[in-house]
Order: sequence, then structure tokens, then C-alpha cells
Amino acid sequence: MKKVILVLTFVTTIMQAQESKLVPQVSVSGEGKVKVVPDQAIITVGVENKGKDATEVKRKNDETVDLVIKAIKKLGIPASDFQTQRVSLYKNFDYETKKEHYVASQTIKIELKDLSKYDAVMVDLLGSGINQIQGVEFKSSKMAQYESDARKKAVLDAKKKAEDYAAVLNQKVGKAIMISDNTQAAFPQPMYRNVMVKEMAMGGENETLAIGEIEIDANVTISFLLDQV
Repeated sequence: MKKVILVLTFVTTIMQAQESKLVPQVSVSGEGKVKVVPDQAIITVGVENKGKDATEVKRKNDETVDLVIKAIKKLGIPASDFQTQRVSLYKNFDYETKKEHYVASQTIKIELKDLSKYDAVMVDLLGSGINQIQGVEFKSSKMAQYESDARKKAVLDAKKKAEDYAAVLNQKVGKAIMISDNTQAAFPQPMYRNVMVKEMAMGGENETLAIGEIEIDANVTISFLLDQV
């Protein structure tokens, strides 16, 4: 009985192998890039205070943060567009002075949807008491549209590569049988300014922001059937 089962299994395996013939295909990767001028920015600012007494340091930091939040609201920025990112209070040892002190800090992320107001916003925030600018990240209000454009370019790029390969082999590209999206989900790289504000020169007619362009990327891998010409 066992021999019969083994023979049947062997015959079935041969038949399945004969039926599963290799399908001529080509797999290629494609890349799409879209460069745009940003119209929005995410600004991360901070308030930091140091002192010998933990309670006093925290109180002073909280008072400054309260002024910063009030300044943000006064600028007309909706509550949904700013958020506390990090709050800390810790003891630090200064090896040069051989003394301990406490450090209280808080960072706030602000989504600025009108870049023309950048300088005015920063001046008001400085006046309210921030002493750190930790980063500026540029973005666009039409990110979804530009991401779609980048994906379409990536598909066209992949198809062009496949056609180049097929032409040399005297074949033509058929239907796509698999599409894999390899795009890394990430915002454009931020421009960091993790420095104390007291070192900045604000005022006058100086330009304080180089907007430039941001690049939206898309990457795909597509497998196409190959047909004989």
C-alpha cells in the first residue's frame, strides 16, 4: 500500500513540474524624482534653563514656555499646528567646575503653513523667551500630488528599462505581472540649527532662510511578461 502511494506521489510531482513552465519575464527597478519649492516649514524650538535648585529651574522654564505658547497662539497658529515634543529635568555634573546643576528643557514643534511669515514668527518667538532653534524641516502643501507624480515617473522609468532590455533580445514588453513599491517613507531632510539663539543676528533686512527645493522620490520594482516580436 505504501509503494502505491509513493508511486502516485511521484507521478503527480512530475505532472505538476511539466505544467509549471517558466514564463519569460523581466524584472526592473524604476526611480521617479520631483523637485519643488516648499511652501511650508516645521520649526522645532526649545527653552532651556539651568540652576542649582531643581524646583526653581523647572518653575522658570515653565514660565517661559507659557509665554512661548501664548505668543504662538497670538500669531494665529491653530492649536493643531504646534505640539510639545520633549520635556526634561535632570541633574548635570560639570567636570570643569566640579559642580552639579539642574537642567530643565522643553521643545515645541510648530507647523508653519505660510513661509512668508517665517521671520515675523521667529522674532515673536525670540521675544517670548526661546533660546534654541533645533531644526527647520521644509515641506509642501501638495505632498500627496507630488508623491503621485513621482510614482508615475518611477513606473515609466521601469517600463523604459524593460523595453531597452527586450529590444536587444528581439522581444517586446507585455503586461506587468508584479509591482513592488520600494519607496522609503520619509520627509525631506531638515535643515538643522541646533544652536543657542543668543548667537544669532536677527534684525535688519537680512535674509534668514534659504528655501531652495525639496526632492520627492519614488522607487518601484516591476516584473513584465516578455513576448516574441
